[in-house]
Amino acid sequence: MADEVDLANDQAEYHLQVALRRVPSTSNAASAIFCDDCDEPIPELRRQAVQGCFTCIDCQSRRERRA
Repeated sequence: MADEVDLANDQAEYHLQVALRRVPSTSNAASAIFCDDCDEPIPELRRQAVQGCFTCIDCQSRRERRA
């Protein structure tokens, strides 16, 4: 019985860790001025809205579709 409980706990922990990795981290880091992927300028409103962003909206959308 203990093995089943341990297995269930391991699975629950795994799913929790996966879910936590998917949550965007909040950052106080300064946003990049130019996109890391395409080198285009990141609009000021995006840099203010998403603290610590390093990609423009288009490139971030492509990254999220691939994930």
